[in-house]
Amino acid sequence: MLEVTHNNYLVLASVGIVLMASFTGLSLTRGASKLKVAQRKVTVAMAAIALGVGVWAMHFVAMLGLQLPILFYYDALITLASALIAILIMGVALLILHFRERTTTNVTIAGAIVGLGIPVMHYVGMYGIQLCRATYTLKGLLTAVAISLALSIAAIWIAYGKRDRMNIVIGTIGFSTAVVAMHFVAISGTSFWEVVGETSIGPLVRNEALAIMVLLISFLICGAFLLSGITFMHSAPQAAASRPLVAPSEMTEGMSDEDVFERPSFAGAMVNVPYEQDGQTLFVDGNAVAFIQAEGHYTVLYADDKKLFCPWSISEAESRLPSPYFIRSHRSYLINPALVSRFERKKDNGICHFDLNGAQLTAPVSRTKLATVRAALGV
Repeated sequence: MLEVTHNNYLVLASVGIVLMASFTGLSLTRGASKLKVAQRKVTVAMAAIALGVGVWAMHFVAMLGLQLPILFYYDALITLASALIAILIMGVALLILHFRERTTTNVTIAGAIVGLGIPVMHYVGMYGIQLCRATYTLKGLLTAVAISLALSIAAIWIAYGKRDRMNIVIGTIGFSTAVVAMHFVAISGTSFWEVVGETSIGPLVRNEALAIMVLLISFLICGAFLLSGITFMHSAPQAAASRPLVAPSEMTEGMSDEDVFERPSFAGAMVNVPYEQDGQTLFVDGNAVAFIQAEGHYTVLYADDKKLFCPWSISEAESRLPSPYFIRSHRSYLINPALVSRFERKKDNGICHFDLNGAQLTAPVSRTKLATVRAALGV
């Protein structure tokens, strides 16, 4: 059996890489379930690559820090397969989280898939070592898998229990802990033996070549981390809250009236409408909302003299707010007829005026919605 030591600097580097990759993957998918299906697929694919490559890079940076008294190589084909397996497994978990209802069962299943995927990637990667054979104890293998499962399920529950900044950061730490703990617990239960000859099925890669490849991948992970960090710190809720209150006179172009899910329709009493501010979700009485304007995949509420960011899409707001309290006046606007102070006809369209504590605001009425709005206003 060969004596094993570790380069502490590379161990720390492996921890840093998985932290950055985990944060990138988990923050990329924030709000993804509100996107159109095609956009959601792209976002989920990018997050799966970030998480999968991060797990793989952590493993091989740590393996670069693994010091044995003999020269050994890696089978390039098996090494590549381990990376693709990690990406695929992370992708399956994210598909469940973003294309299925997030029930207790589905979130747990997604966490379990991640928890099993991490050791699968690890042991496939270990199988690629040449001129050196790794042997495992049953206790070490079961312990590593159990730790990975428990920590991964907990991390996914935290990260997806509430999609705010704090949960994503804590989930990042939990996911990274799962990857790092699994790797080193597994290594502690692994023995290395020198063997004569190699049984590779692909070209051999030396540690030096692997180091260059991992360095380039780590550079990409760092870049993705910086970009996602900027978006994370300047997210839509703060951007909307920071803008001054102005009258929206221009119609939003390129919006779709379809949402990614079929939403249940609520008839009857008015409901409270959520809005986000300072990292918190607050609620405003729907009766106090004058009108709602689409802004990207979200909406902005105009209530009293405030402009509030709402996580609902315009289609979701229409389905959740009961008619006739709110009606669609334009593809990008919902209005509360009870708070309209003046209606102005403009050829084949119109404008609804609102007096909100001295602030004069307007919402457009499109040609196709003109009859509906006039009927609601009684004009």
